[in-house]
Amino acid sequence: MTQNNKPNIAHPILLIISILLIASNLRGPITGIGPILDFISNNLNLSATQAGMLTTLPLLAFAIFSPISSALARRIGLEPSLMIALIAITSGILLRSTGSSLTLYLGTCVIGIGIAIGNVLLPSLLKRDFPNQGPTLTAIYVLTMGVGATLSASTTIPMLNVANNLNVTFIPNWAFALAGTIILPIITMLIWLPQLSNHTKPAVDTPNIDSHSYMWRNKAAWQVSGFLAFNSFIMYAFIAWLPSILVSYGYSEHDAGYIHGVLQLASAAPAVILIPLMAKVKDKRTLGLAMTILAFIGITGLLMLHQYAVIWVTLLGFSCGGGFILGLSFVGLRTHNAHQAASLSGMAQCIGYLFAATSPIIFGSLHEATNSWDMALILAAATSLIWVSLAMFAGKSELINK
Repeated sequence: MTQNNKPNIAHPILLIISILLIASNLRGPITGIGPILDFISNNLNLSATQAGMLTTLPLLAFAIFSPISSALARRIGLEPSLMIALIAITSGILLRSTGSSLTLYLGTCVIGIGIAIGNVLLPSLLKRDFPNQGPTLTAIYVLTMGVGATLSASTTIPMLNVANNLNVTFIPNWAFALAGTIILPIITMLIWLPQLSNHTKPAVDTPNIDSHSYMWRNKAAWQVSGFLAFNSFIMYAFIAWLPSILVSYGYSEHDAGYIHGVLQLASAAPAVILIPLMAKVKDKRTLGLAMTILAFIGITGLLMLHQYAVIWVTLLGFSCGGGFILGLSFVGLRTHNAHQAASLSGMAQCIGYLFAATSPIIFGSLHEATNSWDMALILAAATSLIWVSLAMFAGKSELINK
């Protein structure tokens, strides 16, 4: 196989469309499970802790496979690696939709592997092939991820109702609902096919854990990693359990699924606002404090005034989405060059996803122990206060030294 460093982008519009379609698959297969998690748990007799594992497993896959995704791309090429990511996502959706506990968990793991590869390699492709349109395309890219997640979260309950109306019996109604998410990755694979004529290498600053072992002993590196870790801890807890929380507060399954979609869309909105704003705000700690305080307001509002859940969820989603963008910007802000930034990014992703993987299980266990979501929300509020303090350290302008 011949390796090319300069891809053929004779049709840049088609390439951009393909990139955005791939981005739309990088969150939806996970968020789509939240609104029907109670149905799955009841049908398969899962405990809250076991149900939380359905969000935890993809995060563990992110932590394990994100650092090695760039090695895959360097071996077989960026374009084939992204096709492998799409095949894994599609296969995982198909597998988990067969209706058994074993295939549900196994398929979820396979989806996580595919998303991990796409998470690492797709931004690399975007930065390498469209360097002059980086901020604009990054904003659109993040927004597209949110739109894909919103569609998935908002359509699973309607798809479940379709299964009930059609009297589908060959698989459970929840499995039929999850199977509906397979349409988007199949379309994306078909549109990505022309790109397989290229076998290019990823950009040099693609996240990868390498010989920069000093990074793991550096205080500033841990500050940035901690900021992203607490961001992910809060976000994925609500991705997993928000619909169940809302149903316990009296919302219908349909409305809970809709508000869960609002969370996803709100998390994408900061890309449009923050990316141009960050160029104007010199002290990034100000933005970090704003985002983290919004999370505390959103969580406490949901706990105390849940009749206004749409408002609180919008604030929470905006906070977590904005915090994620800021966390990524801190990686560049605190490092000397692209190679060092890649090392810090790899470290932060590994720590962040491992930490985030605990939150769905912890939330589920607290609910199981107390038969209420109040303690889980109190924990989330306390976690957000720690996140506030981390914003003051992670957003410093001091560079990481060896």
